[in-house]
Amino acid sequence: MAAYGLYTHIASNKFRSMVLLAGLFALVYVLVYAGALVAEVVLNGNETVAYYLSRAFADLLKAAPFATIAAAVWIVIAYFFHQSMIDAVTGGHDVTRQEEPRLYNLLENLCISRGITMPKLKIMESPALNAFATGLNPRQYSITVTTGLLNALNDKETEAVLGHELTHIKNGDVQLMVVAVIIAGVVGFFGELFFRLFTNFSWSSGSGGSWSSGSSSSSRSSSSSSDGKSSGGGAVIVIIIAVVLIVVAWLVSQVVKLALSRSREYLADAGSVELTKDPDAMISALRKIENRGELPGATSAVMELCVDNPREGFADLFATHPSVQSRVDALVKFAGGHDPGPLPPPDEANEPEAQVERQDGPSPLRQGPWGDASGPASPPPVPAPSGTAAGNPMGPWGRR
Repeated sequence: MAAYGLYTHIASNKFRSMVLLAGLFALVYVLVYAGALVAEVVLNGNETVAYYLSRAFADLLKAAPFATIAAAVWIVIAYFFHQSMIDAVTGGHDVTRQEEPRLYNLLENLCISRGITMPKLKIMESPALNAFATGLNPRQYSITVTTGLLNALNDKETEAVLGHELTHIKNGDVQLMVVAVIIAGVVGFFGELFFRLFTNFSWSSGSGGSWSSGSSSSSRSSSSSSDGKSSGGGAVIVIIIAVVLIVVAWLVSQVVKLALSRSREYLADAGSVELTKDPDAMISALRKIENRGELPGATSAVMELCVDNPREGFADLFATHPSVQSRVDALVKFAGGHDPGPLPPPDEANEPEAQVERQDGPSPLRQGPWGDASGPASPPPVPAPSGTAAGNPMGPWGRR
Protein backbone atom coordinates (compact mmCIF):
# COMPACT_ATOMS: atom_id res chain seq x y z
CA MET A 1 0.00 0.00 0.00
CA ALA A 2 1.80 3.13 -1.21
CA ALA A 3 1.82 6.30 0.87
CA TYR A 4 1.79 9.64 -0.94
CA GLY A 5 1.05 11.97 1.95
CA LEU A 6 0.79 12.21 5.71
CA TYR A 7 -2.70 10.74 6.06
CA THR A 8 -2.11 7.98 3.53
CA HIS A 9 1.15 7.22 5.32
CA ILE A 10 -0.72 6.76 8.61
CA ALA A 11 -3.30 4.54 6.91
CA SER A 12 -0.48 2.58 5.26
CA ASN A 13 1.16 1.98 8.64
CA LYS A 14 -2.09 0.60 10.08
CA PHE A 15 -2.49 -1.70 7.10
CA ARG A 16 1.09 -2.90 7.42
CA SER A 17 0.57 -3.60 11.13
CA MET A 18 -2.29 -5.95 10.27
CA VAL A 19 -0.20 -7.65 7.58
CA LEU A 20 2.68 -8.08 10.03
CA LEU A 21 0.38 -9.68 12.59
CA ALA A 22 -0.88 -12.09 9.94
CA GLY A 23 2.72 -12.79 8.99
CA LEU A 24 3.49 -13.60 12.62
CA PHE A 25 0.97 -16.46 12.64
CA ALA A 26 2.18 -17.69 9.24
CA LEU A 27 5.79 -17.86 10.44
CA VAL A 28 4.76 -19.61 13.65
CA TYR A 29 2.99 -22.29 11.59
CA VAL A 30 6.12 -22.72 9.47
CA LEU A 31 8.18 -23.29 12.62
CA VAL A 32 5.62 -25.74 13.99
CA TYR A 33 5.73 -27.69 10.72
CA ALA A 34 9.53 -27.80 10.85
CA GLY A 35 9.38 -29.05 14.43
CA ALA A 36 6.86 -31.72 13.40
CA LEU A 37 9.24 -32.94 10.68
CA VAL A 38 12.04 -33.35 13.21
CA ALA A 39 9.70 -35.10 15.67
CA GLU A 40 8.55 -37.61 13.06
CA VAL A 41 12.13 -38.49 12.20
CA VAL A 42 12.90 -38.97 15.90
CA LEU A 43 9.91 -41.27 16.36
CA ASN A 44 10.45 -43.29 13.21
CA GLY A 45 13.66 -43.04 11.22
CA ASN A 46 12.93 -45.67 8.53
CA GLU A 47 10.31 -44.00 6.33
CA THR A 48 10.20 -42.12 3.06
CA VAL A 49 10.18 -38.37 2.48
CA ALA A 50 6.52 -38.42 1.42
CA TYR A 51 5.56 -40.18 4.65
CA TYR A 52 7.35 -37.59 6.80
CA LEU A 53 5.84 -34.65 4.91
CA SER A 54 2.30 -35.99 5.17
CA ARG A 55 2.62 -36.94 8.83
CA ALA A 56 4.13 -33.56 9.70
CA PHE A 57 1.24 -31.79 7.97
CA ALA A 58 -1.24 -33.85 10.00
CA ASP A 59 0.68 -32.92 13.15
CA LEU A 60 0.52 -29.25 12.11
CA LEU A 61 -3.27 -29.40 11.84
CA LYS A 62 -3.47 -30.86 15.33
CA ALA A 63 -1.01 -28.35 16.81
CA ALA A 64 -2.36 -25.28 14.96
CA PRO A 65 -4.85 -24.28 17.73
CA PHE A 66 -2.14 -24.50 20.38
CA ALA A 67 0.33 -22.56 18.22
CA THR A 68 -2.30 -19.88 17.61
CA ILE A 69 -2.98 -19.56 21.34
CA ALA A 70 0.77 -19.36 22.07
CA ALA A 71 1.25 -16.61 19.48
CA ALA A 72 -1.79 -14.72 20.81
CA VAL A 73 -0.44 -14.95 24.37
CA TRP A 74 2.89 -13.60 23.16
CA ILE A 75 1.13 -10.66 21.52
CA VAL A 76 -0.82 -9.92 24.72
CA ILE A 77 2.35 -10.05 26.82
CA ALA A 78 4.18 -7.80 24.38
CA TYR A 79 1.22 -5.42 24.22
CA PHE A 80 1.18 -4.80 27.96
CA PHE A 81 4.83 -5.29 28.88
CA HIS A 82 6.90 -4.28 25.84
CA GLN A 83 7.83 -0.97 27.46
CA SER A 84 9.07 -2.73 30.59
CA MET A 85 11.14 -5.05 28.41
CA ILE A 86 12.68 -2.12 26.53
CA ASP A 87 13.39 -0.26 29.79
CA ALA A 88 15.07 -3.37 31.17
CA VAL A 89 17.38 -3.47 28.13
CA THR A 90 18.14 0.26 27.93
CA GLY A 91 17.89 1.26 31.59
CA GLY A 92 15.38 4.04 30.85
CA HIS A 93 13.35 5.47 33.73
CA ASP A 94 10.50 7.96 34.07
CA VAL A 95 11.29 11.59 34.93
CA THR A 96 9.05 14.37 36.16
CA ARG A 97 9.01 18.11 35.60
CA GLN A 98 10.89 18.63 38.86
CA GLU A 99 13.69 16.26 37.80
CA GLU A 100 14.09 17.53 34.20
CA PRO A 101 12.29 20.90 33.92
CA ARG A 102 14.08 21.91 30.71
CA LEU A 103 13.27 18.72 28.79
CA TYR A 104 9.76 18.40 30.23
CA ASN A 105 8.82 21.97 29.29
CA LEU A 106 10.11 21.59 25.73
CA LEU A 107 8.02 18.46 25.20
CA GLU A 108 4.95 19.92 26.88
CA ASN A 109 5.07 23.09 24.76
CA LEU A 110 5.19 21.03 21.56
CA CYS A 111 2.24 18.90 22.66
CA ILE A 112 0.14 21.91 23.70
CA SER A 113 0.85 23.81 20.48
CA ARG A 114 -0.52 20.96 18.36
CA GLY A 115 -3.05 19.40 20.72
CA ILE A 116 -1.07 16.17 21.05
CA THR A 117 -1.46 13.94 24.09
CA MET A 118 1.59 14.31 26.32
CA PRO A 119 3.61 11.06 26.23
CA LYS A 120 5.65 9.81 29.16
CA LEU A 121 9.18 11.16 29.36
CA LYS A 122 12.09 8.83 30.10
CA ILE A 123 15.83 9.31 30.54
CA MET A 124 18.48 6.77 29.64
CA GLU A 125 21.90 7.10 31.25
CA SER A 126 24.21 6.83 28.25
CA PRO A 127 26.86 9.03 26.60
CA ALA A 128 25.37 8.19 23.19
CA LEU A 129 23.34 10.86 21.38
CA ASN A 130 19.98 9.30 20.57
CA ALA A 131 16.27 9.16 21.39
CA PHE A 132 13.34 6.90 20.57
CA ALA A 133 9.59 6.61 21.03
CA THR A 134 7.59 3.53 22.02
CA GLY A 135 3.99 2.56 22.73
CA LEU A 136 0.96 0.97 21.12
CA ASN A 137 -1.76 3.31 22.37
CA PRO A 138 -2.00 6.85 23.82
CA ARG A 139 -1.71 5.55 27.38
CA GLN A 140 1.57 3.76 26.57
CA TYR A 141 3.32 6.36 24.41
CA SER A 142 6.69 7.43 25.77
CA ILE A 143 9.80 9.21 24.55
CA THR A 144 13.23 8.17 25.86
CA VAL A 145 16.19 10.54 25.60
CA THR A 146 19.81 9.78 26.47
CA THR A 147 21.76 11.98 28.86
CA GLY A 148 24.44 12.35 26.20
CA LEU A 149 21.91 13.98 23.87
CA LEU A 150 20.72 16.35 26.60
CA ASN A 151 24.29 17.46 27.31
CA ALA A 152 25.32 17.89 23.66
CA LEU A 153 22.24 19.62 22.16
CA ASN A 154 20.88 23.07 22.89
CA ASP A 155 17.20 23.80 23.50
CA LYS A 156 16.28 24.28 19.83
CA GLU A 157 18.04 21.10 18.74
CA THR A 158 16.52 19.09 21.60
CA GLU A 159 13.09 20.46 20.68
CA ALA A 160 13.65 19.33 17.08
CA VAL A 161 14.47 15.78 18.22
CA LEU A 162 11.37 15.70 20.43
CA GLY A 163 9.31 16.90 17.47
CA HIS A 164 10.76 14.09 15.38
CA GLU A 165 9.66 11.48 17.93
CA LEU A 166 6.23 13.07 18.36
CA THR A 167 5.74 12.82 14.61
CA HIS A 168 6.56 9.11 14.75
CA ILE A 169 3.82 8.72 17.35
CA LYS A 170 1.33 10.79 15.38
CA ASN A 171 2.08 8.96 12.11
CA GLY A 172 1.68 5.49 13.63
CA ASP A 173 5.31 4.54 12.97
CA VAL A 174 5.83 3.51 16.60
CA GLN A 175 3.07 0.90 16.51
CA LEU A 176 4.44 -0.52 13.26
CA MET A 177 7.95 -0.90 14.67
CA VAL A 178 6.76 -2.46 17.92
CA VAL A 179 4.69 -5.03 15.99
CA ALA A 180 7.73 -5.82 13.83
CA VAL A 181 9.85 -6.31 16.96
CA ILE A 182 7.19 -8.66 18.36
CA ILE A 183 7.27 -10.77 15.19
CA ALA A 184 11.06 -10.93 15.08
CA GLY A 185 11.16 -11.79 18.78
CA VAL A 186 8.72 -14.69 18.74
CA VAL A 187 10.10 -16.20 15.53
CA GLY A 188 13.67 -15.78 16.69
CA PHE A 189 12.89 -17.42 20.05
CA PHE A 190 11.12 -20.48 18.64
CA GLY A 191 13.56 -20.76 15.75
CA GLU A 192 16.51 -20.88 18.13
CA LEU A 193 14.64 -23.34 20.37
CA PHE A 194 13.97 -25.76 17.50
CA PHE A 195 17.50 -25.36 16.18
CA ARG A 196 18.99 -26.20 19.59
CA LEU A 197 16.73 -29.25 19.92
CA PHE A 198 17.77 -30.42 16.46
CA THR A 199 21.46 -29.91 17.28
CA ASN A 200 21.19 -31.96 20.46
CA PHE A 201 19.27 -34.66 18.62
CA SER A 202 21.78 -34.90 15.82
CA TRP A 203 24.65 -35.37 18.24
CA SER A 204 22.87 -38.00 20.33
CA SER A 205 21.54 -39.88 17.33
CA GLY A 206 24.96 -40.03 15.75
CA SER A 207 25.92 -42.91 18.04
CA GLY A 208 22.98 -45.12 17.24
CA GLY A 209 20.09 -43.31 15.61
CA SER A 210 18.34 -45.38 12.97
CA TRP A 211 18.19 -42.59 10.41
CA SER A 212 21.86 -41.69 10.67
CA SER A 213 23.52 -45.04 11.23
CA GLY A 214 20.96 -47.20 9.46
CA SER A 215 21.51 -50.13 11.89
CA SER A 216 18.80 -52.79 12.23
CA SER A 217 18.44 -56.51 12.80
CA SER A 218 21.09 -58.75 11.25
CA SER A 219 18.52 -60.93 9.49
CA ARG A 220 17.29 -58.40 6.91
CA SER A 221 17.82 -59.24 3.24
CA SER A 222 19.77 -57.31 0.61
CA SER A 223 16.58 -55.74 -0.76
CA SER A 224 15.52 -54.57 2.67
CA SER A 225 19.04 -53.22 3.12
CA SER A 226 18.62 -51.06 0.04
CA ASP A 227 15.22 -49.93 1.35
CA GLY A 228 16.85 -49.00 4.64
CA LYS A 229 19.42 -46.87 2.85
CA SER A 230 16.75 -45.08 0.88
CA SER A 231 14.64 -44.54 4.00
CA GLY A 232 17.67 -43.30 5.92
CA GLY A 233 18.38 -40.90 3.08
CA GLY A 234 14.76 -39.75 3.26
CA ALA A 235 15.17 -38.96 6.95
CA VAL A 236 18.29 -36.92 6.24
CA ILE A 237 16.49 -35.00 3.48
CA VAL A 238 13.57 -34.24 5.81
CA ILE A 239 15.95 -32.99 8.49
CA ILE A 240 17.58 -30.71 5.93
CA ILE A 241 14.13 -29.43 4.89
CA ALA A 242 13.29 -28.71 8.55
CA VAL A 243 16.53 -26.77 9.06
CA VAL A 244 15.94 -24.78 5.87
CA LEU A 245 12.40 -23.89 7.01
CA ILE A 246 13.69 -22.69 10.38
CA VAL A 247 16.40 -20.57 8.76
CA VAL A 248 14.00 -19.15 6.18
CA ALA A 249 11.45 -18.27 8.89
CA TRP A 250 14.12 -16.43 10.85
CA LEU A 251 15.35 -14.58 7.76
CA VAL A 252 11.79 -13.59 6.83
CA SER A 253 11.24 -12.23 10.35
CA GLN A 254 14.29 -10.01 9.89
CA VAL A 255 13.18 -8.94 6.43
CA VAL A 256 9.80 -7.98 7.90
CA LYS A 257 11.56 -5.38 10.01
CA LEU A 258 13.69 -4.21 7.11
CA ALA A 259 10.67 -3.98 4.80
CA LEU A 260 9.55 -0.86 6.62
CA SER A 261 9.75 2.14 4.31
CA ARG A 262 12.65 4.52 4.92
CA SER A 263 10.31 7.36 4.06
CA ARG A 264 9.02 7.32 7.65
CA GLU A 265 12.27 8.97 8.80
CA TYR A 266 11.98 11.67 6.14
CA LEU A 267 8.38 12.31 7.17
CA ALA A 268 9.36 12.46 10.84
CA ASP A 269 12.05 15.04 10.03
CA ALA A 270 9.51 17.04 8.04
CA GLY A 271 7.01 16.73 10.88
CA SER A 272 9.58 18.08 13.32
CA VAL A 273 10.16 21.11 11.09
CA GLU A 274 6.38 21.61 10.88
CA LEU A 275 6.15 21.55 14.70
CA THR A 276 9.17 23.74 15.47
CA LYS A 277 9.29 25.94 12.32
CA ASP A 278 13.08 25.59 12.47
CA PRO A 279 14.72 23.35 9.83
CA ASP A 280 18.20 24.49 10.85
CA ALA A 281 17.68 23.07 14.35
CA MET A 282 16.77 19.65 12.95
CA ILE A 283 19.78 19.70 10.62
CA SER A 284 22.12 20.75 13.42
CA ALA A 285 20.74 18.02 15.70
CA LEU A 286 21.25 15.37 13.02
CA ARG A 287 24.82 16.51 12.42
CA LYS A 288 25.61 16.24 16.15
CA ILE A 289 23.93 12.83 16.44
CA GLU A 290 25.69 11.49 13.32
CA ASN A 291 28.15 8.66 14.23
CA ARG A 292 27.44 9.24 17.94
CA GLY A 293 24.14 7.39 18.37
CA GLU A 294 25.20 3.79 19.02
CA LEU A 295 23.68 2.63 22.33
CA PRO A 296 26.05 0.22 24.12
CA GLY A 297 24.32 -3.05 24.91
CA ALA A 298 21.12 -2.19 23.02
CA THR A 299 19.64 -4.79 20.69
CA SER A 300 19.11 -4.16 16.99
CA ALA A 301 15.36 -3.97 17.65
CA VAL A 302 15.86 -1.03 20.02
CA MET A 303 18.29 0.71 17.65
CA GLU A 304 15.69 0.56 14.88
CA LEU A 305 13.41 2.71 17.07
CA CYS A 306 16.01 5.45 17.51
CA VAL A 307 16.49 8.77 15.72
CA ASP A 308 19.59 7.38 14.05
CA ASN A 309 20.66 3.77 13.61
CA PRO A 310 24.23 3.95 12.32
CA ARG A 311 25.16 1.24 9.82
CA GLU A 312 28.30 0.91 7.76
CA GLY A 313 29.38 -1.13 4.76
CA PHE A 314 27.33 -4.19 3.84
CA ALA A 315 25.01 -3.71 6.85
CA ASP A 316 23.77 -0.45 5.32
CA LEU A 317 21.89 -2.48 2.70
CA PHE A 318 19.60 -3.73 5.49
CA ALA A 319 19.32 -0.45 7.42
CA THR A 320 15.88 0.82 8.38
CA HIS A 321 17.18 4.40 8.53
CA PRO A 322 18.44 6.49 5.61
CA SER A 323 21.84 8.10 6.04
CA VAL A 324 22.09 11.38 7.90
CA GLN A 325 23.50 13.01 4.78
CA SER A 326 20.43 12.11 2.70
CA ARG A 327 18.11 13.34 5.45
CA VAL A 328 19.98 16.62 5.69
CA ASP A 329 19.91 17.02 1.90
CA ALA A 330 16.13 16.55 1.96
CA LEU A 331 15.73 19.21 4.67
CA VAL A 332 17.92 21.62 2.73
CA LYS A 333 16.06 21.00 -0.51
CA PHE A 334 12.46 20.96 0.70
CA ALA A 335 12.55 22.91 4.00
CA GLY A 336 15.07 25.58 3.09
CA GLY A 337 17.52 24.65 5.83
CA HIS A 338 21.27 25.32 5.90
CA ASP A 339 23.76 22.50 6.29
CA PRO A 340 26.83 23.32 8.42
CA GLY A 341 28.50 20.18 7.15
CA PRO A 342 29.53 16.97 8.93
CA LEU A 343 31.19 17.36 12.31
CA PRO A 344 34.56 15.71 12.93
CA PRO A 345 34.46 12.22 14.48
CA PRO A 346 34.29 12.13 18.28
CA ASP A 347 37.97 11.19 18.69
CA GLU A 348 39.15 14.01 16.46
CA ALA A 349 36.71 16.46 18.00
CA ASN A 350 38.28 16.01 21.43
CA GLU A 351 41.85 16.65 20.25
CA PRO A 352 41.50 20.41 19.59
CA GLU A 353 39.95 20.88 23.03
CA ALA A 354 42.90 19.15 24.63
CA GLN A 355 45.29 21.32 22.62
CA VAL A 356 43.49 24.50 23.69
CA GLU A 357 43.64 23.39 27.30
CA ARG A 358 47.37 22.84 27.00
CA GLN A 359 47.84 26.23 25.35
CA ASP A 360 45.89 28.07 28.04
CA GLY A 361 48.18 26.53 30.62
CA PRO A 362 47.14 24.51 33.66
CA SER A 363 47.19 25.76 37.19
CA PRO A 364 50.53 25.89 39.09
CA LEU A 365 49.54 22.96 41.30
CA ARG A 366 48.72 20.80 38.24
CA GLN A 367 51.83 21.95 36.36
CA GLY A 368 54.31 20.88 39.00
CA PRO A 369 57.39 22.65 40.43
CA TRP A 370 59.56 22.03 37.36
CA GLY A 371 57.10 23.31 34.73
CA ASP A 372 58.03 26.99 35.21
CA ALA A 373 61.65 28.10 35.33
CA SER A 374 60.80 31.15 37.42
CA GLY A 375 58.67 29.19 39.91
CA PRO A 376 59.75 27.72 43.23
CA ALA A 377 62.03 24.74 43.25
CA SER A 378 59.87 22.32 45.23
CA PRO A 379 56.20 21.84 46.17
CA PRO A 380 54.22 23.19 47.77
CA PRO A 381 54.82 26.63 46.20
CA VAL A 382 55.51 29.41 48.68
CA PRO A 383 54.11 32.90 47.99
CA ALA A 384 56.87 35.13 46.67
CA PRO A 385 57.44 38.60 48.11
CA SER A 386 55.40 41.30 46.47
CA GLY A 387 58.54 43.09 45.36
CA THR A 388 59.78 40.15 43.32
CA ALA A 389 59.17 40.64 39.62
CA ALA A 390 58.73 37.01 38.92
CA GLY A 391 56.53 36.43 41.98
CA ASN A 392 52.79 36.18 42.17
CA PRO A 393 51.35 39.00 44.34
CA MET A 394 48.14 37.05 44.77
CA GLY A 395 49.80 33.93 46.07
CA PRO A 396 48.68 30.39 45.22
CA TRP A 397 45.87 30.43 47.83
CA GLY A 398 44.35 33.78 46.89
CA ARG A 399 44.73 37.37 48.10
CA ARG A 400 45.96 37.72 51.65
